[in-house]
Amino acid sequence: YLGPGGISDDGNHSNCTGGAAYYIDRTFFGIDHIYSTPTCQEVYRTGPYDPEGILGSLNSIVMCYFGVYAGNILLYHKNHLGRIIRWLVWGLLTGVVALALCEAKLNEGFIPINKNLWSISFILSLISMAFILLTALYVLIDVTRLWNGAPFRYVGLNSILIYMGHSVFQFYFPFRWVGIEKDHTTFLISNEIGVALWMLIAFYCDYIGFYIKI
Repeated sequence: YLGPGGISDDGNHSNCTGGAAYYIDRTFFGIDHIYSTPTCQEVYRTGPYDPEGILGSLNSIVMCYFGVYAGNILLYHKNHLGRIIRWLVWGLLTGVVALALCEAKLNEGFIPINKNLWSISFILSLISMAFILLTALYVLIDVTRLWNGAPFRYVGLNSILIYMGHSVFQFYFPFRWVGIEKDHTTFLISNEIGVALWMLIAFYCDYIGFYIKI
């Protein structure tokens, strides 16, 4: 079972959130050592489940390896074209494999794209998007110099402030619109509003020259 459990599927798998991932974590760590308020609980009224359990951590390691490999391409290949070709090839390859695993479906397929499970199709889709986005940004910023990275660079210049602010105010209006969060789409809209607000704050801090550093 790869679904969220709870009230999904007419409640037929109410205690199966996470499937094998949850079973392995419960066997090794016990129910008292599993994250008790997962994000899927808000939508599907599930029990405890840890998206960063044993199986999810293994897939995270795979994703980190590809990140290291992307950095190695930058270090060991000195010309722009060599870097761009390698990043794009890996981006397309991992994207095709991810689509094949989920059968190009939103919530179904052989191995669905599922963030809470950190499924292999999910991490491969992330890796694919990361390679392609890295290539696009590299071309725009470093090769053609058509863009300086704004507004994202403002967040990077004050990342500690943004992280601390989000940790404190993540459940408060206007950074989170609790009233509209009914499904995945409205959760996404709520979070996008929060991100946009923190970008505005980061821009203002850069404008007045205020930074928090260690």
